[in-house]
Amino acid sequence: MLVNCSKVNGIGVVQVSKALTAATVDSFRDQLSSWQEAEKDIKYYVIDLEQVDFMDSAGLGTLIAVLKRVTERGGDMKIANLQKKPRMVFEITRAYKVFEIYETVDDALKGFD
Repeated sequence: MLVNCSKVNGIGVVQVSKALTAATVDSFRDQLSSWQEAEKDIKYYVIDLEQVDFMDSAGLGTLIAVLKRVTERGGDMKIANLQKKPRMVFEITRAYKVFEIYETVDDALKGFD
């Protein structure tokens, strides 16, 4: 299982357990989508990338697509625990301007208040 989803105070917390690359984005997208279908009341998400030590452009593109889908439904998404190598991808592509990035899941959850 690539994604572990839980609910904290009505906010979806999505823990990603592997690198987000061209090889894994399809299962990430599928697992997240089926959970979103089951939990239609959730509008706000925190994507926990603590266990993601690598991300390529496909991984970043998928996160942007998820953000777009969430915001189109009136919600929002934040990133937590961005590790060193994936952070470089965010910096090179300036994706840090698109996402709100927090040091911890708790900080990201507080960001919705």
